[in-house]
Amino acid sequence: MKYLIIVICIVCSSCIKGGYDNTVFIDSKNEYLEYSGRVNYSNADYSEIYWSGSSVKIYFEGTAVSAILNDDTGANYYNVIIDEDSVTLLRLKAGKIQYELAANLPQGIHCVEIFKRTEYTCGSTKFYGFVISAGGKVIENKLKKERSIEFYGNSITCGYAVEDSTGLDRPDSIYTNNYMSYSAITARNFNANYTCISRSGIGVTISWFPVLITDIYNRLDPNNDAKLWDFSVNKPGIVVINLMQNDSWLINKPDYFTYRYYFKNSTPSVEYVVNSYVNFIKLLRSEYPNTSIICMLGNMDITKVNSEWANVLEDAVKHLNDSNVYTLIVPYKNTPGHPNVAEQQQLANVLIHFINENIHW
Repeated sequence: MKYLIIVICIVCSSCIKGGYDNTVFIDSKNEYLEYSGRVNYSNADYSEIYWSGSSVKIYFEGTAVSAILNDDTGANYYNVIIDEDSVTLLRLKAGKIQYELAANLPQGIHCVEIFKRTEYTCGSTKFYGFVISAGGKVIENKLKKERSIEFYGNSITCGYAVEDSTGLDRPDSIYTNNYMSYSAITARNFNANYTCISRSGIGVTISWFPVLITDIYNRLDPNNDAKLWDFSVNKPGIVVINLMQNDSWLINKPDYFTYRYYFKNSTPSVEYVVNSYVNFIKLLRSEYPNTSIICMLGNMDITKVNSEWANVLEDAVKHLNDSNVYTLIVPYKNTPGHPNVAEQQQLANVLIHFINENIHW
């Protein structure tokens, strides 16, 4: 059943605990809330969300639900998912605000999830908690997810411009939707906990900015190298890496500022690229000794016919000599720009089939 989802906002200067209308406040540290992704829980009053695809879900009895959020930029968009069915768009404003997510729900048990569509470059969001209707209560979901999958990638994995129907790859964050990326689709297919470590423009040897995947892969807060992720918190059954699309472009742009920053006056050799990729996989393997790792490439022009980058990836995987590291080359989609919704689904279909055929987890 599709519910009418009403998204409004009310300025909130302090956390609501009970409220004038006897609503029930469920704080961000409630044991029954379900988080996904790398989330910072260190502050007693809120949890902080940075990365694409990070989310928080509540199961509750009640007829209405709101969330108290403090976005530091007002550039972030979230998906609101009610009862695993209805999805609506929520744009945050800067500052601490209470957002009504759904109203006039039928009596009974419901669930609501807020899912970060946008990249960490759009800023972070402090989540203080949910507010549910008078007489409502939070419910424990006893059907816990038994699988976990983690992705490392660039704009393809972010879902950059996935909803730009013009095909112009417009940079407005409203067109980015990680929920419709192949990574999130794959995680939902396997009912797996989902972590997405990605940024548009990032690479293994060079990026469009002076940050590499090896600079951020181990961060809790992607903008703070002092706030590192505790890898013992979650040991995913599968890690998927889809990188080097940006390397493939920038390695041919000697006049670009990050080329000079990383390579000076030299030209990076194939061996240098292979070794850089190998070293990144070794960093992940040191944290996840038993995890299956899928080294994926595609579906943009890095995998077009006669591209040398498939060979680079295959050489790197061979060099690792690790039977639990796999290679997956997805054919070029043969259209301009970033993958649209249909092309992201195609990517997901290939990945899902590959996992089903090759990995027992």
